[in-house]
Amino acid sequence: MNTLPAVVGADYRGEFRIRLVFNDGVEGVVDFSDWLNGPVFEPLKEPAYFARFFVDGGTVAWPNGADIAPETLYERAKASEAA
Repeated sequence: MNTLPAVVGADYRGEFRIRLVFNDGVEGVVDFSDWLNGPVFEPLKEPAYFARFFVDGGTVAWPNGADIAPETLYERAKASEAA
């Protein structure tokens, strides 16, 4: 990939899963449960709060400022696409 991956679309898929679409067409359902550790991610353990995500700056973010690097999401989405 010549450009940095950027999330351009996201749909909630229940529990801690989000279907992500990237700027190069890669898409996949990513389970975020592995990343819900540490103080900034504590509120995301509540499914209703987790579902309040939005796309911002090429990644998925939450109202409390939590986010995951788009490169990390991209690798996980590619892996889920191949599965």
